[in-house]
Amino acid sequence: MKTTLDIPEELMKEAMAVSRSRTKTETVITGLRELIRRKKIERVLSSAGKLEFSDEWEKGRHVR
Repeated sequence: MKTTLDIPEELMKEAMAVSRSRTKTETVITGLRELIRRKKIERVLSSAGKLEFSDEWEKGRHVR
């Protein structure tokens, strides 16, 4: 997908340097993937202590 973005030059240069990306496109893709990965981790961590596990999974596994 082709998109026009107005990204500050210094921000792009720094992002390219720290990500060791060779192109601006590669830099943006890397940044988006990292953002998605972090948000998924946050979602999992926010569930800490809210999930209940049971040791009866073995019984339910064989019931059909």
